Amino acid sequence: MRLSYFRELMAEEFGSVRANSLATDHVFAELDGLTVNQALEAGRDAKEVWRAVCVAFEVPPERR
Repeated sequence: MRLSYFRELMAEEFGSVRANSLATDHVFAELDGLTVNQALEAGRDAKEVWRAVCVAFEVPPERR
């Protein structure tokens, strides 16, 4: 998954302001205690990060 598509999915699901806040501030256990931005900067695959966000925020399967 390309990073631009990941950001688009985040904005569509949470709104641009909340998506940015989640990516910066929310620590995900599924990402070994990293935020979205930290995980992406560390080289984690955007698809893996998206899955972690979906699990943590119970995004319905049809929007995953």
